Amino acid sequence: MVGNLGMIIIIKTNPKLHTPVYFFLSHLVSVDFCYSSTIAPKTLVNLVVKDRTISFSGCAVQFFFICAFVVAESLLLAVMAYDRFVAVCNPLLYTVVISQKLCAMLVVGSYAWGVACSLILTCYVLKLSFHGFNTINHFFCESSSLLSLSCSDTFINQLLLFIFATFNEISTLLIILTSYVFIVVTILKMRSASGRRKAFSTCASHLTAITIFHGTILFLYCVPNSKNSRHTVKVATD
Repeated sequence: MVGNLGMIIIIKTNPKLHTPVYFFLSHLVSVDFCYSSTIAPKTLVNLVVKDRTISFSGCAVQFFFICAFVVAESLLLAVMAYDRFVAVCNPLLYTVVISQKLCAMLVVGSYAWGVACSLILTCYVLKLSFHGFNTINHFFCESSSLLSLSCSDTFINQLLLFIFATFNEISTLLIILTSYVFIVVTILKMRSASGRRKAFSTCASHLTAITIFHGTILFLYCVPNSKNSRHTVKVATD
């Protein structure tokens, strides 16, 4: 959280970093900061107190924000892939194509879709029945752990979760993979070895983030009837 907050402050205060790529990075870091701040405070409290309960409404709120931030982060990673595609493949048109208006629209759209998906999933969670005291086998109100405690039929909830996760993964990964195919082809055509190294280095950190983030989502939520153990799910989401 401190690292993310420090990066946000640096980007906002340094005029040299007021470019589209750092604009998207600042929002990606902000989403990651918000995601961490949704989970970390309650988790830290649970480490020092005996009463580790959370109300159903509190759990639903946490669930809503977690889903919204995860979806928004996946879309922002795709947006950054498109930004790198334009920067590498069409550098002379970069400032024209990636305008301030387009940047704002892409970021707002990412947040809006994240909230919409999360709102639908949360509304269906609120329709479920939970009796008595339940123990969530997780560090936070994670979707599959929460659904396993319900006394109601969770088929619709699981179906919606699978549909949204699969749709978001396929659409964002398609944008990312298409962008990087063109990027790699363009880089390989460069005559300068230093230019190729520079181009690859600008994409390396983004590719690492994509691999970790999307690998986890695909492993946990895009495989129907997953046989993953509870311990594996907790470790992966953490």
